[in-house]
Amino acid sequence: MDRPLNKRGCLNCQKMGGRMKKHGRKPELILSSPANRAITTARCIAQQIDYPEADIVEEEEMYCSGAGALLGILRRLDERYTEVMLVGHNPDMTGLVNMLCGPVISDMPTCAIAIIRLDMDGWSETGAVVGELADYDFPKSSSTRR
Repeated sequence: MDRPLNKRGCLNCQKMGGRMKKHGRKPELILSSPANRAITTARCIAQQIDYPEADIVEEEEMYCSGAGALLGILRRLDERYTEVMLVGHNPDMTGLVNMLCGPVISDMPTCAIAIIRLDMDGWSETGAVVGELADYDFPKSSSTRR
């Protein structure tokens, strides 16, 4: 819970935040685990994409509670949000992506970003429809698709 983000982690979140900004990715809401590494990552990315750090919501339930708990958090979101970013931990994040899209990834590397499109009427339907993995990026990726 208290372990800090190491130097490579700091560089990676700056890199990924920069890629998000370059491709116009700016969520309306950022939810983060309260663990030091996760909240530091969320704050770093927020700086890169001009998202107010004070608006990051720390969710206690995101700390190693399982993909089902993450799904529950999504199902309770306010309907005014259409683009939300979760900053959490593995294996929970990998499990959530696969829960929402089918088995599409085996393991999300540290600081990976998965963008999922869900065709639904509201957050309460999350998990009831199969989502589309619209984009997937991570620090060592050489992919040009974003």
